[in-house]
Amino acid sequence: MKNILLPTDFSENSKNAIRFAMNFFEGETCTFHILNSQKPSSYITADVLYGSPGTTIHEAILNDNKIELEKTIRFCESIAEKEKYTFVPKIDFDNIVDAVNQAVALNNIELIVMGTNGATGAAEVIFGSNTLKIIRNVNCPVIAVPQGYTFSKIESVLLSLNYQYIVSEKSLNIISEIVKKHKASLKILEIEEESIELATKRNYTEEVFKEIGFERFSIKNIPAAMAINVFEQLIPIQLHAMVVERRSFLDRFIFGSETSKISYGSSVPILILHQ
Repeated sequence: MKNILLPTDFSENSKNAIRFAMNFFEGETCTFHILNSQKPSSYITADVLYGSPGTTIHEAILNDNKIELEKTIRFCESIAEKEKYTFVPKIDFDNIVDAVNQAVALNNIELIVMGTNGATGAAEVIFGSNTLKIIRNVNCPVIAVPQGYTFSKIESVLLSLNYQYIVSEKSLNIISEIVKKHKASLKILEIEEESIELATKRNYTEEVFKEIGFERFSIKNIPAAMAINVFEQLIPIQLHAMVVERRSFLDRFIFGSETSKISYGSSVPILILHQ
């Protein structure tokens, strides 16, 4: 049985990510842990003004969130009637990173699936502020589902590799499992921004993926963001996987250089795997 974490702020984006997860794991036995977190400092004036007499702000918000979680569970059940899914609701009054880290540790979470932007409409182009925080600070694979994305059958998976980073066998096995489950093809895009020795590292990935087969593409001396954007325009894919360092991938893998502007915008879900 798989344990999947679905953080939600009850926005349409988080609802869409949940819908993606229901489709992605079709046919498997899964427990979906649906987590809503809200730190005390996020209470707004309206919560104070319109709280019921005799109740604390904490109680009022807790009751509201319980109602929304119940609606979310009913939504999940309505779109997964034939699946062997179990839904476990959870409310945590903590910041998103601490709440997710606790959920991952306590529930043996294998994967986090979440939307790219939250209810506040965060300004980040790709992931949204909460998703970025989780990618940076939670040691668990994350699928980030673009805003408004409609699930498509996973027929082709792109794995972007920057061999400056060490790629663990565990990360490669996760990708292999996904490719096998969906009976998809695997495309490996090798991004060589600097002159490094590739032979040994290529042999390593070939050994892991020898059972499923793959196509390899190499791009040299082009920023990663540009290389991936061009590839996605030329070859249709339904999932983009990246194995990255938590602290450096924003600067090097997505930006292509140290800048405050994100230059890579994905139109398909992105699977982020840590080393």
